[in-house]
Amino acid sequence: MIGLALWLAFTAQAGVPAIDSAVTPTKPLTAGRAAAPMDDTCDEPVLLIVSGPVRDAARMQAYARAVAASGLYQQLGGYELAADRPVDVLEGSAQSTKIVRFPCRANALAFWHSQTYQGQVKALRSNPSAADLTVAIYPEAPLRADMVGIVGDNTYSAPFNAAAVPQAPAGKP
Repeated sequence: MIGLALWLAFTAQAGVPAIDSAVTPTKPLTAGRAAAPMDDTCDEPVLLIVSGPVRDAARMQAYARAVAASGLYQQLGGYELAADRPVDVLEGSAQSTKIVRFPCRANALAFWHSQTYQGQVKALRSNPSAADLTVAIYPEAPLRADMVGIVGDNTYSAPFNAAAVPQAPAGKP
């Protein structure tokens, strides 16, 4: 908290312009984006991140094509933020990483638990596993104050209804 106060004081001294809410709408500070998004609203975008080493590249490519062909991303407002392969590996070893942005946690979960994904698509990379993947949902980090008005707000201008996607029975992938 002290770091934030110092940063705000330094930016005020540096002459960084104040946020003009007429140009760049912002949420009040009480609606922090770094906390877990609420389940009952779909106005807090999240990132579904899938990463890990690949064992069978051909099966993972077939899996990626099946995810794209399923239409679930389009139906739920999901879209990829990064290409499958890194341009440069600066440290460590390359692994498969997929970053998909959804309009909210409910839609990311609707994708993951959908009958189509659990019943058809996921099977393409399972039994035996084609990759050792970690799959997690992260809230988007808040935009730094100095970037407001410089970077677009990335809001969704259309609703995406998670309830319209049939879900797999609980406890059964």
